[in-house]
Amino acid sequence: MEISQPNLDKTAIGLSLVCTIHCLLTPLAIALLPALGATFLDDERFHYAVLFFVIPTSLYALGLGCRKHGRLGVLAIGMLGLLVLSSILIIGEETLGETGEKVTTVLGAVIVASAHIRNYRLCQKNACHE
Repeated sequence: MEISQPNLDKTAIGLSLVCTIHCLLTPLAIALLPALGATFLDDERFHYAVLFFVIPTSLYALGLGCRKHGRLGVLAIGMLGLLVLSSILIIGEETLGETGEKVTTVLGAVIVASAHIRNYRLCQKNACHE
């Protein structure tokens, strides 16, 4: 796969989707298969691992796109989403509660994905990747 702004946007959208699916389906999966509770799926390390990929991918893709189409607001929205996602690890589930953590995760992932969708569309419209 070629490393390009459109591919990075798609990757970041996919990672946001993985984060959302993990957040919403892990409790169900653990209820159905209790052994999953002992795996990394129900661990904060999963959040760190996903953020480890989401942050650089998002910043690089949004930065490339903004350099080409000039809409810094797209980068600002993406950074807001990354801040929301990161705040979960900083504040912690103890403060937010399980429901608060899930709502915050989904909100952050939606913000990040929205920024990447906007970035991708602006680059298509302005022929940024030609």
